[in-house]
Amino acid sequence: MSDAYLQLDKLTLAYGDTVAVKDLDLSIAKGELVALLGPSGCGKTTTMRAIAGLLNPASGRINLDGTDITRISANKRAVGLVFQSYALFPHLTVYENVAFGLRLKGLRGQDLDGKVNAGIKSVGLAKFAGRKPGELSGGQQQRVALARSMVMEPKVLLLDEPLSNLDARLRLEMRAELQRVQKETGVTMIFVTHDQAEALALADRIVVMLNGGIEQIGTPEEIYNRPVSSFVADFVGFENVFALKEGKLAAPNGAVALSDPAPDGAAGLAWRPRAVVLGSGPFQGTVRGTSFAGNSREYLLDSALGPIKAEVDATLPPRELGSTIAFDLPIRASSNLKRFG
Repeated sequence: MSDAYLQLDKLTLAYGDTVAVKDLDLSIAKGELVALLGPSGCGKTTTMRAIAGLLNPASGRINLDGTDITRISANKRAVGLVFQSYALFPHLTVYENVAFGLRLKGLRGQDLDGKVNAGIKSVGLAKFAGRKPGELSGGQQQRVALARSMVMEPKVLLLDEPLSNLDARLRLEMRAELQRVQKETGVTMIFVTHDQAEALALADRIVVMLNGGIEQIGTPEEIYNRPVSSFVADFVGFENVFALKEGKLAAPNGAVALSDPAPDGAAGLAWRPRAVVLGSGPFQGTVRGTSFAGNSREYLLDSALGPIKAEVDATLPPRELGSTIAFDLPIRASSNLKRFG
């Protein structure tokens, strides 16, 4: 990106002799909300630690707002960090937790009071300023950690698995809170997560990482609808993922022809369960599993292609276990994979 605000250039990160991230290039624009998404061990948290100044790169550069910060100490980078554990001081009130960093910077009196109260108000905790962390819910503690970082006016705010410690209802509330704070302040925000639903719901762009590198970068819509590799397809819910061999689907017992020609240059194809057509088509499957999911019904089929997962409207008549059913994998409903394996 030509308007890069944060630029990682050929960044290599290692723990001793073990390379965790290799030759990583990433550009982030000012005001973007970016998710680093991937499984454990893919390098996302290591990358975040390097941006924060908690890990020195083996090679490469980190540039922020026109300044090379690669060797600048963490406390001089203007980078905020919200830890997964929140890291609040249990003996201090909400007010004092938020004020802590500002006091270290020498802020006192009305200037301190104004900034702290504005920060607490921005995350909806004005009525809780006198409480201690143990008297707050998990979601409220997360908001305190967010306010503590935001009052320092960071150029970039990093969040490490910010919602993983919350229950499902609180996660939804905090998603909305993070989006609101980010949009109102315009802070550049990067959050690390292994939860694809969280990344899709929150981010302007998603960086999918695997084995210390970037597998795909795109908007949530691009990642969800047009994965470029078998890994990304599987990671975002394309449960029927196949390699192509000479225009045919690679199956356990040999290649299987499709009802329509495969796209030129595709290494593989992927279908979401919803895209599988049940009741007609050139393939046959035996129902081995079924589950009711409210508005839909999910099926697991045994077939010559291997296991097939399908999803249909719950209003359709259910299929019996052990019954045989025709199905199709329409090319028009597939995702074209450029890389497989």
